[in-house]
Amino acid sequence: MRVLVVEDERNLADAIARGLRRQGMAVDVAYDGDTGHEMSYVTRYDVVVLDRDLPGVHGDQICADLAASGALTRVLMLTASASVDDRVEGLQLGADDYLPKPFAFNELAARVRALGRRATPAAPPVFEVAGLVLDPAKRSVTRGGVPVDLTRKEFGVLEALLSARGAVVSSEELLERVWDANADPFTTTVRVTVRSLRRKLGDPPLIETVVGSGYRVPVPEADEPADDSP
Repeated sequence: MRVLVVEDERNLADAIARGLRRQGMAVDVAYDGDTGHEMSYVTRYDVVVLDRDLPGVHGDQICADLAASGALTRVLMLTASASVDDRVEGLQLGADDYLPKPFAFNELAARVRALGRRATPAAPPVFEVAGLVLDPAKRSVTRGGVPVDLTRKEFGVLEALLSARGAVVSSEELLERVWDANADPFTTTVRVTVRSLRRKLGDPPLIETVVGSGYRVPVPEADEPADDSP
């Protein structure tokens, strides 16, 4: 999941980013409205954690522009005000959720993950394919009932591939969805991560390489109905 945190209180912004990264999310940070507004249009984020009172472009304007663009990006608006009128106004601007400061980080993280599920076509809460079970909420993976210990990036790549439901996912898209803005697009980091992931998942191989296109996890077709003809 790719997240943008737009918050002018640097310590708070950095703390949110660190916490979300520990949960396996790719997180970029902007410390003012101008930068946040630009970044939200250059990159497709699943969720934007948006402070309402920002220097430069106001959080309200960023929220309204994202809503008007028709993007699937979900907005979690933060504000120091806890009044009902402010919450209603923020939601009317196009925010998908609203969290007053101060807040518990666990609640923010849960809301971000819930919004992230709404930023893409509906996905099952738990992915299951070929004996593999991935539970995004529990951050757990098993294959054949045996736990598989993955790094945050390996987990993110596997979740992105499973979310594609059999479609091919390019290296560029994996880099965008799992890593952050500091990732070098010319490195072999995706290929190295996929190689390590394959090794940990074991046999039979689960991840296919589609030459010149990217990677995919095939989804078994539904069983054909039995032919009862004589």
